[in-house]
Amino acid sequence: MQQNYENIKAASAELFAISSEDVDRTKQTIENEGLSYPVLADINKNAINAYNVLDQTDTSIARPAAFIISMDGKIAWKSLDTQLERVPTATILTELGKL
Repeated sequence: MQQNYENIKAASAELFAISSEDVDRTKQTIENEGLSYPVLADINKNAINAYNVLDQTDTSIARPAAFIISMDGKIAWKSLDTQLERVPTATILTELGKL
């Protein structure tokens, strides 16, 4: 996602990630991965549970997922991925172009 962050912003969208790790570990991940988009720490898994993306094989983490939320706050598109296969950013950009 980082490689395409500018393309996402150019589509008049914003990207952010949600981590199940605490704030300090989330900050470490941001630094280690060189991320420039916001990453939110959700240690209590409130957002993770609200979007029903808790990983059923490891409930300490969220399963990879991508959501496009429209300006009116509704889910316009989503992809629920696996640890081994994630939706390509090109697909997300295509879906953003449909809005």
